[in-house]
Amino acid sequence: MSTANRPSVQDVARLAGVAVGTVSNAMNNPEKVRAETLEKVNKAITQLGFVRNDAARQLKAGKSQTIGLVVLDSSNPFFAELARGAEDRAMELGLSLLVGNSGNDEVREGKYINLFEEQRMAGVLVSPSGTGTSLVSNLKSKGFRSVLVDRMADAELCCSVGVDDVAGGRTAVQHLIEQGRKRIAFVGGPMNIKQVQDRLAGAREAIAEVSGVSLRVIESKAMTVLAGRDIGDELVAAGVAELPDAIFAANDLLAVGLMQSFVFKARVKVPEDVAIIGYDDIDFAETAIVSLSSIRQPAAAIGSTAVDLLMDEVETGAEHAHRQVMYQPELVIRDSTVI
Repeated sequence: MSTANRPSVQDVARLAGVAVGTVSNAMNNPEKVRAETLEKVNKAITQLGFVRNDAARQLKAGKSQTIGLVVLDSSNPFFAELARGAEDRAMELGLSLLVGNSGNDEVREGKYINLFEEQRMAGVLVSPSGTGTSLVSNLKSKGFRSVLVDRMADAELCCSVGVDDVAGGRTAVQHLIEQGRKRIAFVGGPMNIKQVQDRLAGAREAIAEVSGVSLRVIESKAMTVLAGRDIGDELVAAGVAELPDAIFAANDLLAVGLMQSFVFKARVKVPEDVAIIGYDDIDFAETAIVSLSSIRQPAAAIGSTAVDLLMDEVETGAEHAHRQVMYQPELVIRDSTVI
């Protein structure tokens, strides 16, 4: 064979006894090839185990049927659902989706972006570890299309789709206040995550609207169940008298971890002693040890919309006008906040 361990189009043509152009037509325009010739080519492809190079073919045609998605944390069910929404929509449009997990690390994020560029993908959807401004500007200068996901962008920069996290944070704390809670804690972090910043900003707005209510900010090392459990242990160790009477966790994973620490280790009652509300309304929020109140985000719709925004830019080219789609969050009340 002409290449080590990998049969080429030339190998297929040689075995089938036809021209290379005939093999190309058999794969891309089979209606132009006589049935008996098509059978010879297909037989040779099967015998050799030939796999055509779609990346090269798409590059030659000036288009790609693949898009990329980079998320902050693939272990978070919110991003898993977002990715599923994007994948389902991509499949409906005849596209493939490749997903990378940045782990909120800009270096790792950059490696995925570079990989997607090298593969000449149609574009990339990205939930950036930073603001996203420099990242998108760099991609734009190279002619590589991008859409910010779970983050809003400047209208002149690119398309974006996300949720009004300030409104979500405000709604969460307003709900706690309506339940008569006065000493409220916000748990979330690291604080360089824009979503955490916005949810905290909303919480502070709610506190500013009433008197006699305080807000304590506790930064977590991560947005995970284990990080929530660690914060819960620290709060309990400081003494029951020092516990807040309500906690707004920046996501459901943190809220579940806090709940596990309180209920399993310290016998702190939820919501009698401490009311807890999370954010995202992931699938198992309803089935937590105490069903978890949460702020719902339409994760699948965010992913699906991002694909539509990207493909509109691909198809319309210079006529494309960037759009910013902001969904409104929804309060879901369950047992963790209501006695």
